[in-house]
Amino acid sequence: MTVNVLHPGLATSVQDLGRPGYFHLGIPVSGAMDHFSLRCANLLVGNDEGAAALEAVFVGPKLQFERTVTVAVAGAEMTPMVDGVAQDTWSSFDVLAGQTLSFSHLKAGARIYIAISGGIDVPEVLGSRSTYTLGALGGHQGRTLAEGDVLPLGKSNVSKDKAGRFLPVSLRREVNAETELRVVPGLYWHRVTEQSGRQFFEDTWTVAPEADRIGYRFRGGNPLGFVEREQPFGAGSDPSNIVDGCYPYGSIQVPGGTEPIILHRDAVSGGGYFMLGTVISSDLDLIGQMQPNTKARFVSTTLEEALAARSEYRERLGKAREALSH
Repeated sequence: MTVNVLHPGLATSVQDLGRPGYFHLGIPVSGAMDHFSLRCANLLVGNDEGAAALEAVFVGPKLQFERTVTVAVAGAEMTPMVDGVAQDTWSSFDVLAGQTLSFSHLKAGARIYIAISGGIDVPEVLGSRSTYTLGALGGHQGRTLAEGDVLPLGKSNVSKDKAGRFLPVSLRREVNAETELRVVPGLYWHRVTEQSGRQFFEDTWTVAPEADRIGYRFRGGNPLGFVEREQPFGAGSDPSNIVDGCYPYGSIQVPGGTEPIILHRDAVSGGGYFMLGTVISSDLDLIGQMQPNTKARFVSTTLEEALAARSEYRERLGKAREALSH
């Protein structure tokens, strides 16, 4: 059974929870930018929470289904419509064979996750169905969707298709006009002056148009001031250069000390820019829902606080699993 892509939307791709274990080979984890939303959408339709779904950015696709399926849309606020009839987000609903699923304009957030009972059944590549477009790897032919594509669906146990369920509002993460991103200062924090480091966390930053699955660029804050040094052998002459280092997901590099870039799911594994710090894992989902020109502030966080935040994230996910298990 298949789903036909009548219109691809904007940068719509197949994503699951990614392919960890290959970063040392230069292959990023990829996967959904917002794990919580992907997991919840899958749970709503009775899938394994890591099943492959569609991630659409800013503009939703238009899809037609060959068989009756249960669908759920989570993440950004973009109203799904079945043959023009509006449906709720964070809820499951049926789409009958031959009907069309489309979307209204974006109201809040940036990315929606469209889960379909049975999941998107494209081939696994290195243990994942996620799309990594730079490497033309995984997903549907290693690319974003195009008009006329036909996507295979996995087998769906009808008894598990649960239209009419919804995730309680209290368990959803709100998309705010200004986002606080918690940051653990990194190994290269000593490269910036004390005053400059304080200013980085006091400033309000704006998401630049260059914001995608590789990284989010921010503008509007004060340039960093660097501690003077002798240029290391093998490093570039810019004070932000190092002699290469590994880039963890969520790490913040600041080329030239002017515009921070947060590396995300499709980022390269290393390079020659220093890392100011790393956004904690429980806040990475928030980045995926930020639109260009929205505001953000960085908040200095300890490892202990980061671990506590991760526990809170897991607790919220556990409550979502419990709420959707009936």
